[in-house]
Amino acid sequence: MTDQFEAIVSSDWSIEDSLHLYMIDRWGAGYFDVNLDGHLTVLPTGEEGPSISIFNVMQDAVGQGLKTPLLIRFQDLVRHRVRELNEAFRDAIQEFEYGKQYRGVYPIKVNQLREVVEEILDAGQPYRLGIEVGSKSEIFAALAVHETDDGLIVCNGYKDTNYIRTALLGRKMGKEVILVAEKLSEVEQVIQISKEMMVEPFLGLRMRLWTEGKGNWATSGGEQAKFGLSTSEILRAIELLREAGLESTLKLLHFHIGSQIPDIQTIVAAVREASRYYAKLRKMGHQIEYLDVGGGLAVDYDGSRSVFPSSMNYSLDEYARDVVYNIQDVCHQEQVPEPHIISESGRAIVAHHSVLVVNAFGSIRKTPERLQASLPGADHKLVQELLHTEEHLASENLLESWHDLIHVKKEAQKLFEVGLLDLEPKASIEMLFWRIAEKIRGELGAEEDDLNLPDELLELERQLADQHICNFSVFQSLLDHWALGQMFPIVPIHRLDEQPRNNSTLVDITCDSDGKVSRFVDLGSTREALPLHFFGQGPYFLGIFLTGAYQDIMGDIHNLFGRVNEVHVFLDEEEDSGYYIEERIEGNTISEVLAMTQYDSKDLLKRVKVQVDRAIKSGQIRPTEGMRLLDSYREGILDKTYLDV
Repeated sequence: MTDQFEAIVSSDWSIEDSLHLYMIDRWGAGYFDVNLDGHLTVLPTGEEGPSISIFNVMQDAVGQGLKTPLLIRFQDLVRHRVRELNEAFRDAIQEFEYGKQYRGVYPIKVNQLREVVEEILDAGQPYRLGIEVGSKSEIFAALAVHETDDGLIVCNGYKDTNYIRTALLGRKMGKEVILVAEKLSEVEQVIQISKEMMVEPFLGLRMRLWTEGKGNWATSGGEQAKFGLSTSEILRAIELLREAGLESTLKLLHFHIGSQIPDIQTIVAAVREASRYYAKLRKMGHQIEYLDVGGGLAVDYDGSRSVFPSSMNYSLDEYARDVVYNIQDVCHQEQVPEPHIISESGRAIVAHHSVLVVNAFGSIRKTPERLQASLPGADHKLVQELLHTEEHLASENLLESWHDLIHVKKEAQKLFEVGLLDLEPKASIEMLFWRIAEKIRGELGAEEDDLNLPDELLELERQLADQHICNFSVFQSLLDHWALGQMFPIVPIHRLDEQPRNNSTLVDITCDSDGKVSRFVDLGSTREALPLHFFGQGPYFLGIFLTGAYQDIMGDIHNLFGRVNEVHVFLDEEEDSGYYIEERIEGNTISEVLAMTQYDSKDLLKRVKVQVDRAIKSGQIRPTEGMRLLDSYREGILDKTYLDV
């Protein structure tokens, strides 16, 4: 067995080596570590709190009948994130002696699952945490789960009559529901419907700022943004309110320049621009109470602490201080009262709390573990050329040897295409090609970081990478990776006290060639292969981290792979393990996902029975065999959509 990753791992491997190799100590934000058993652990209440072995949770879930892929939610962690966000703003307000309060709202679109939303709202009660919604469906959910009257409900997104009526119903119930107008016609609708319902609305205006966002969601901001009012439209909206006698209902100004903003300077520029709008309108006499700075608070997915799209060059505390200070600074310059501050930070609250565990149950290797002792077709000229290249391989001729390999490979393909190369020598050429390529990669050794190395040799890591086959769907569980190239840390949840000797990428079980992960987190960039372990006797579990934002909701049932199994974990010091599984949610069955695409399982069974009866009558199968076939179909359609490995 060859060691493809010899250059990166040492012979004396330690847990600290795994922490640094997988950058757990950087992207983990203090929530993840490795224990003495080599298990990846989660610390739901931060670095000073108790830890839980993710591998042990996986084993407990399996003992309860759940299999991979398995989504594990650490509910104490999401509660901790709620506290961290609110306390950061409280500290900043106290530090700068800011005159008003922070009123956070959770943007429900980031993860609408009831169990997640209820946990966030419960943790946020001491801080009067509210909800932000962006659609009719979300406002109906928000009104029901938002059971107190002291938290805001901010209504964004395009609105129709039903959306507006439902929000105003919340106003009649005594809730602080603020309708944020995305276009002028919505202001007119709110005026008309509120008079019909005889309720005073709370209105907000979304500003289309000049400042543009950064990263994968940069188009959310700037002059070409999908949402928001221009300066002239803002002034016209105020005229409409004045004409309707509802000028005092304007409570809020709002902006949003995109999700996952990596550069704090972008945030500062947008906050200052929006604060200037607020100050000018206050000086015109409009008693606006709230400035909503929208979302954008990033998560450091790759741990590089940079302006790379999957990272951030600031901390949570710096974000809160910069928002508070810059609003205050502009208000002091303009000599206007400070507003209450609202932020819609969803990703930063929920991303860390969930881990997707997948089982790598097979691999696709460039080179077999054991090459045959004698090469078939060894007397062929091209085979002999490769053996000569291997024999004379040296550190000073690596590039020349690589060119020789490429030449032989191309010649072999040409001969095979015209029928002049048999399968035996072709097989030997393929095996030798990758064996020698591995030796070239090994000869690079410590020189691999040398900027003078040719690009062709630097590409060897990608070309030599194997593929771990994992029991999950990228389209269901990592849609942002497929669609936007969003990075997610991926780490084995066990065997972290062993050397990872295999350079590999991940492929899922869909029949789509895009169902793969071939870009992995690295400092300020990405790597095209991940160091993993060779398969042992037992299962090999990988954790995909920071998946709590958007991935749960935006999944695509490509190939009809449905929602995965799920467990919710809570800390409990009285338990021997230090935790307990509070809830288990089974993933979709085949019958359930078929129903999503208008296939009724009873109708399908009926159709199969007709075909079985026809086969029995024709003598193709015997009656007892036909009944067994029907039973197998009936039982199989109730199985889970993922493989049983």
